[in-house]
Amino acid sequence: MSIDVLILGCGSSAGTPAIGCSCATCTSTDPRNKRTRASSVISAGGLNFLIDSGPDLRTQALREGLSKIDAVLYTHQHADHMNGIDDLRGFCYVNKAPMPVFGSDYTMRDIETRFHYTTLPPGTWWELPSLQTTRVDGPFCHRGIEITPIPLLHGRWPVYGYRIGNVAYLTDVSEIPETSFPLLDGLQLLLLDCLRYTPHHTHFGFEQSLAAAQRIGAARTVLIHMTHELEYHALSAKLPAGVEVGFDGMRLRCDE
Repeated sequence: MSIDVLILGCGSSAGTPAIGCSCATCTSTDPRNKRTRASSVISAGGLNFLIDSGPDLRTQALREGLSKIDAVLYTHQHADHMNGIDDLRGFCYVNKAPMPVFGSDYTMRDIETRFHYTTLPPGTWWELPSLQTTRVDGPFCHRGIEITPIPLLHGRWPVYGYRIGNVAYLTDVSEIPETSFPLLDGLQLLLLDCLRYTPHHTHFGFEQSLAAAQRIGAARTVLIHMTHELEYHALSAKLPAGVEVGFDGMRLRCDE
């Protein structure tokens, strides 16, 4: 089964350019230095799985011609990963069906309380997103595709990464528990958090990302969730073989 990945956004919570900043990254004319909030689509078996619904979702979808999403996999409930949830209504309208969304109990409870209106039955005109929340705490199947949540730590918060086939997506991670490493064996493609050069208490910094990439040993590692501290060309020059800098609109394929 071939798996395609589309990076909708590889930026941090502030995005790049950052408001009020005139650094080399923020003033760059290279489109690979323009980063919207972190989100990706993993396509497998004819289904499109959206990872997170950040506040740039509408812009990202229009930019990439993305008109069909079959399910959403939520890593956690921070604003830069969830607050584009209203834009799921467009995909509900296209599907003419409620959208299945998956995540931890904590994340699903957050949707059901903070965005309660999204869990109501669909209206005649699909004027609101209509979501079907499902709690997951281990591997599960959706329409024949097996998905494995990867438990991670985002500071003290438990969050999820996800694996589909030989592709894994790990964002907002400061520590990978020992029990999660076996879930990452044999990867062909890894998308991995790399916030900035300097260490951070809730994210992998540059050195941590490289150490994790080396230990996991994926054939190809692509760095995501980056601040404006990381300029595309300067960062690329520092990377070992098999590790590269992600960018908005990047398309990747994994043939198993």
